[in-house]
Amino acid sequence: MASCLPLLAILLYFSFSVEPQSLYYNSTAIAPTSWINSPAIPLSTNYSDGSSVRALLLRLNPAGFGPSFAAGFYCFYPCKSVFFSIFIVYAIRDERGLWYPIPQVIWSANRAHPISENATLQLTSQSGLTLHDGDGSLIWTTDIGNQSVAGINITEFGNLVLFDINNSPIWQSWEHPTDSLVMGQSLAGGQRLTASSSRTNWTEGRLYLILLAGGIFAFVNSNPPQLYYNISSNISNRSVDKSAFLTLGNGSLYMNSSLFKPNERIVLKGFVGARNIQYIRLEYDGHLRLYDFDSSTGQWILLGDLFTEDYCAYPTFCGHYGICNNGQCTCPAETSGNYFKLVDDRQPQLGCSTVTPITCEDVNNHELLTISNVSYPNYVDDVAFSRIDEDRCKKDCLENCSCKAVVYRYFDKNVSDGRCFMLSEVFSFENYKSESPYTNSSAYIKVQVAPSPPHSRGGLGKILVFTFGTLLCLLALISIYLVCLRKVEETQDSEEAEDEDFNIDQLPGMPTRFSFEELREATENFTKKLGEGGFGTVFEGSWSNERIAVKRLKNTEQARKDFLVEVVAIGRIHHINLVRLTGYCVDRVNRLLVYEYMCNGSLDQWISCNEWREPLDWSTRLKIITGIAKGLCYLQEDCRQKILHFDIKPENILLDEKFNAKISDFGLSKLIDREMSRVMTLQMRGTLGYMAPEWWITGEVSEKVDVYSYGVVVMEILCGRRNIDCSQTKENQHLLVLLEQKAKSNELLDLIDKNIGDVNSYEGEIMNIMQLAMWCLQLDSSRRPSMSAVVKVLERVMVVETSLSYNFIPSIPTITCAVGQVDQSAALLASTSRVQDQIP
Repeated sequence: MASCLPLLAILLYFSFSVEPQSLYYNSTAIAPTSWINSPAIPLSTNYSDGSSVRALLLRLNPAGFGPSFAAGFYCFYPCKSVFFSIFIVYAIRDERGLWYPIPQVIWSANRAHPISENATLQLTSQSGLTLHDGDGSLIWTTDIGNQSVAGINITEFGNLVLFDINNSPIWQSWEHPTDSLVMGQSLAGGQRLTASSSRTNWTEGRLYLILLAGGIFAFVNSNPPQLYYNISSNISNRSVDKSAFLTLGNGSLYMNSSLFKPNERIVLKGFVGARNIQYIRLEYDGHLRLYDFDSSTGQWILLGDLFTEDYCAYPTFCGHYGICNNGQCTCPAETSGNYFKLVDDRQPQLGCSTVTPITCEDVNNHELLTISNVSYPNYVDDVAFSRIDEDRCKKDCLENCSCKAVVYRYFDKNVSDGRCFMLSEVFSFENYKSESPYTNSSAYIKVQVAPSPPHSRGGLGKILVFTFGTLLCLLALISIYLVCLRKVEETQDSEEAEDEDFNIDQLPGMPTRFSFEELREATENFTKKLGEGGFGTVFEGSWSNERIAVKRLKNTEQARKDFLVEVVAIGRIHHINLVRLTGYCVDRVNRLLVYEYMCNGSLDQWISCNEWREPLDWSTRLKIITGIAKGLCYLQEDCRQKILHFDIKPENILLDEKFNAKISDFGLSKLIDREMSRVMTLQMRGTLGYMAPEWWITGEVSEKVDVYSYGVVVMEILCGRRNIDCSQTKENQHLLVLLEQKAKSNELLDLIDKNIGDVNSYEGEIMNIMQLAMWCLQLDSSRRPSMSAVVKVLERVMVVETSLSYNFIPSIPTITCAVGQVDQSAALLASTSRVQDQIP
């Protein structure tokens, strides 16, 4: 039982008090108000399971007992992770007196970022609710646009509402569901419930539920998402119907839509005997469960599972490659070879891993193992299947490195064709029983096999014959190639000659290849433009319920080169600080690149303070600076070949919803072998103001050109202005010139952006980062740090070089401002004259 006075006991005590402090125990607060997560919060309760709540707002049940909703700080045992949440609390009066069951959380603001002691929740007119951690870093905020907040209220149904001076709602928690719905709450068309990663890790996991025009669809998030369950009468209709609503009430899930007949609603799922249902939750294991409180026993009870009750029917029950049989997990049979092992012998439900990792550099040694008597996915997704014959299905998987397994289902064993489903990520299989509808299905898993050893005897003659034949074939191919090349050159001006696709889809590990019509449909015929540049235009789109950004390149020779470089450079690498290239299209003269969507746009929009964006605080700026450094470090030191970006600037740094920095636009990049320290190039790449001086001095470059550009970007972030700003007075137009002057006169503090906030609190840290930027800006490239050294400085395991030169600008070229524009004096630059594409 509780280790201190229970929550509602305190409330009941103070409800009869006339002390001013009783005002804290209300369901409403007026802006501005601030709360600090500390034991000093009066309405605090510890529970028998080790969890704890510190309620800030509480809507008491009108009866005085029964379900009540509160909003405040919640933590579960051992209370190292704290969340700003909405939770249901109960007070029970019986022969035992007044007692208190464990609260149930139905919404959380900061699932991915737990907060600590002394975190602060603020309610202001301009920003609504903002949550800062104990170190001052911004964790979460409400998006209220330009509206003004008057106050906050929690309703008797558990909806947290920000309202304006006219008492009209501006923001509501019900419109931003996490993993639960309460009685009366609706899930709108296209919205999701996303399960937690585990029972104790509330970070968003891989499983989600979404409401589409055809009903409820539950997916495991992969590329593409894999359907594992649905409640629908029309599984093929997966368009977003924004007029649709899924509502929980009276033990049932109801779906309404403007597409239905007047006053019509469809009962998708219901439970007989439901009495007092409080909420449903999409659990970490993929089950959609209904919970109620039994006042006779004082316990939360499970009324039922709205999905199937067979545990083996869930994609993550046995982890990757696991096979589920009556709730028990094993790896694919070892009779086919020693290809799989348990991740943890004591916890088989964690799944299996391949003994020999599959590599795209050795596709000739890929094989498909037959897995007998299993079904996958457990809820067969007919829409995701292609209708081809089984041999072609298996062949396509072997030729596509991203394919990790294939499932084939016959319509009729006597008919050759069926449905083929290729998996880019393999989750759990299920052993089917004789009465299973999946007895006509086959499953094959790709494995890496050891190469066959060469013959040691009697093979010399065969080798000579083979070698001679190969040489003849090679000469013939070269002759054919030269003839074809001449014909291509003669018809280069014809559009019919533009249908080359560079054989990109034959390269191992490449992202998904889309058809032009698929991307036309995904972007609604290229109508939502996000940005435009010299080599193309970027459009917003949606594919498999995910927002994407599609860059459509212009039909120019340089654009075609950029396309090939970008796909080859980043198509096979993945890092949290690199924008993910998810697909591409080559269709005659059309070339398109598909990226993950970045909702906060590019860094250049955030560097300078403006009237529609709040300035970034210091912790966010430091997070961005660190993210860029880690991305560059990965490109330079962790890839098989070093990748030189050549165009690091704020326009090419994109920000996701959590302000994680991601490097984009690799069209100008160059791959060099790791043993090469420098390369000579006559083609200058990059943008004026960010180009390293060795371009102009020797033409011999290394990865240190990106280090120099990084130093410029860091200075822009610290100073809150662009490197070349023609709106400034003439003596202040060039940031690096100012940096030289201030460094030599020991006045660097004058350069710090005054919009950072409490600069005094971070002055030492900011000055250290400025010293790091100056280290990166050394004119002599050999004196600049490596990006791994930069990361170590940011992680405080290494100090900045102290012997620095304070000369950062080469004598040439000169960059002048005229009529508010930059004079682009370098005609050879590939990207100087264009507006950089924005890929949110």
